[in-house]
Amino acid sequence: MRLTASIRGKSVICEKKITKPSLAISPLPICLNTEDTNNIRRGVIALLIINKAGGLIYNRTFGEGLNQLNSNDYLVLAGTFHGVHAITARLNPLREHQAAHYYAQQQQQHHHSASGSIGAGSGGGQGGPLPSRPEPPSGLEVMETENFRLQCFNTQTGTKFLLFTDTMQANVDVAMRKVYELYADYVMKNPFYQLEMPVRCDMFDRKLNSYIREINNSR
Repeated sequence: MRLTASIRGKSVICEKKITKPSLAISPLPICLNTEDTNNIRRGVIALLIINKAGGLIYNRTFGEGLNQLNSNDYLVLAGTFHGVHAITARLNPLREHQAAHYYAQQQQQHHHSASGSIGAGSGGGQGGPLPSRPEPPSGLEVMETENFRLQCFNTQTGTKFLLFTDTMQANVDVAMRKVYELYADYVMKNPFYQLEMPVRCDMFDRKLNSYIREINNSR
């Protein structure tokens, strides 16, 4: 098994040999039946949405022949990925250096502001440039195996979109952006939807199915 994960643009490759077939339930909604491989590895496979607390609020599979997990398996999958994402978000060797640079810029800006206030009467009240805020930790963004590719989009509010595709699918970022736009238009703008609760919006389901069907049929 070959696993490639991308954390803040850096790729980490792990390899593991499997000598005996595993009898455990597959933790991902991917069917390993070789007879249905040609029907499965086409385009977008599945979509999961996880709220900021790690709870699964939406899951949908696309295509026939996939392993159908029960509700408890999906909840465990969402919670596990939420924990792994939180761990990988802290794996930044430059975090302390970036924080120190940010604080140094803040102190320099404060010094310029104080100097400007003293010399304001003589017309010298110009401050220095605003300090640049360090980028927020992104965590796990891409995970690729021999059978599928996982793309994670983490919003500013902590909601995570997990898009499962085949390894040959192109323009996954464009598809993820479109899915997020559909979510913003038909879920977040729904006056009856409560934040952080399971998504049950028929219009969102129809628009999402139509868009994913268009992607998969174009392959």
